[in-house]
Amino acid sequence: MTEGPKVAVVIISFETRDTLVAGLAALEGSVGLPIETAVVDNASTDGSADAVRARFPGVRVIANAENVGFARACNQGARETRAPLVLFLNPDASLEPGALPALVNLLESRPRVGVAGPRTRSANGDIQVSTGPDLSLASEWRQRRLVRGVARREPGALAEAEARHAREHEPDWVSGACLLARREAFSAVGGFDERFFLYEEDADLCRRVRAAGFQVLFTPQAEARHVKGRSMARAPERARLEYHRSHLLYYSKHVDPLQRAVLRPLLAGRAGVELVAGAVSGDLARCRQALALLRLALGAPAL
Repeated sequence: MTEGPKVAVVIISFETRDTLVAGLAALEGSVGLPIETAVVDNASTDGSADAVRARFPGVRVIANAENVGFARACNQGARETRAPLVLFLNPDASLEPGALPALVNLLESRPRVGVAGPRTRSANGDIQVSTGPDLSLASEWRQRRLVRGVARREPGALAEAEARHAREHEPDWVSGACLLARREAFSAVGGFDERFFLYEEDADLCRRVRAAGFQVLFTPQAEARHVKGRSMARAPERARLEYHRSHLLYYSKHVDPLQRAVLRPLLAGRAGVELVAGAVSGDLARCRQALALLRLALGAPAL
């Protein structure tokens, strides 16, 4: 009797054909256990869906007629698969040898773990910040300082990030770039909140998984490589706006009214600074982006 797949690998694609094809080729030889794979393509114009169908006939391709966003596409992929564990994997992320078996063993041996994430590194081997605390004004300020320090390769920031990701622990969230979820836990909370188009859907999911009585776990026993920003590079202005929209939604769902009241003026102030800078430099694109952010900051509630 043939063993069914233990893991459903769900990959969301948007204008990343070459990266996607290379990632699927690497996935075939690195997992070390039976899987099923679904690619959800968000209306790419670069032939991503056709390339996957041609090269990987065993991969299920769901081709959307429009870009429905990351969270909704992830839910589509989960619905089209049946394995008891679901790995959400960015097309620009790849698993190191032995990583998936290590994550699977962790969930199979600990029934209360609902979500697990590996240590991630950039292409050059630098540690990435792939865990963190629940979002708040204070925690985000600290998190941004660390992320920016790592990006600049500041020794202190790199050392702090390495220390954070050197031991197994229960963070509030793990990155959705490579996230293994127990289907039972994922289904119990209704999957990703589809109102998040891009960004913070992972932090929101992990928060709800913990509230449902499951654990969120980070482990350095599994490692992945992640080249950030491939899809975002195709539409940077839209991505930045969705980042702020997602923050407003997350704060509306989970953060106290005082911090919610502060966030919109902060965003409006940032938009004002960008608008002035764009006007002074004659950068019309920067002005348009600032006006879009200002409208968002002054607009209706995110919920």
